[in-house]
Amino acid sequence: MEKFVQLVVDGLSTGSVYAALALAIVLVHSATGLINFAQGGMAVLAAYVAWVLTNQGVPLVLAIVASILFSFVLGAVIERFLMRRFERGDPDTAVVVTVGLLTLVTGIAGWLWGYNNQQFPSLFPLDTVSVLGVSVSIRSIGTTLVIVVAMVATQALFVGTKLGLALRAVAINPQSAAYSGLPVERLLMVGWGIAAVLGAVAGALVAPQLTLTPGMLDNALVYALAAVILGGLTSPVGVVIAAWLIGVLENLAAVYVGFIGFDLKVAVPFILIFVVLIVRPQGLFGRKTVVRV
Repeated sequence: MEKFVQLVVDGLSTGSVYAALALAIVLVHSATGLINFAQGGMAVLAAYVAWVLTNQGVPLVLAIVASILFSFVLGAVIERFLMRRFERGDPDTAVVVTVGLLTLVTGIAGWLWGYNNQQFPSLFPLDTVSVLGVSVSIRSIGTTLVIVVAMVATQALFVGTKLGLALRAVAINPQSAAYSGLPVERLLMVGWGIAAVLGAVAGALVAPQLTLTPGMLDNALVYALAAVILGGLTSPVGVVIAAWLIGVLENLAAVYVGFIGFDLKVAVPFILIFVVLIVRPQGLFGRKTVVRV
């Protein structure tokens, strides 16, 4: 029983990493209607900014705050000078642009700082506490709590604030939003900026666990996209729950399902996606989109 609980706890911690990126992807989609495949690369770039500052003697918390501000500006600049040229065109073209942006950002990080693993200081202590006989790291608890706060804040943003409602209106129909007097272009920049902030948080949480490299979040991005599909593009709460579910189930499958093991546990989220797309295409917590013709 202790082994089972340990696997669940570790899965929740791993799932929280996926959830941070998934929230950023949902936020961009909610604000612009696009899927940003470059989210992981932008998060890594923010982590490198924090790492450079800490090496210069800046306290870790201040370095992370500075990387968050950098990320907001970066997201807004990318939207203004790159994505705006494609947002109202073919959605497939815009998606390809974000894939190219991922490659570009990763290459820039490698060019500036190399591809060697760098040690990133942890925001939380590395000590463990015993809960009902199960060892739980304080870092895992802290990571999960940060994701819960981010989830609640994102949900509250889109449901209970004028800014969130305006971002959703722009994503659904930018032309009607403009006729209503909303500053569409400014809101698009803000949406990308806020999503980049969530990515920066993800980078700061993941880097101490994986060590900092330009491709640090490549695998996590795949799991985050799986969580987005499972949870639903319209539900911040749904994608976080889906990310936790993926983290827990892949851990349990690796240990208790013999033919999967640790080598094939990566297949677990894809099996879940296959099942969910058949049963509920909009995701477990997503809403059906009604198109009027």
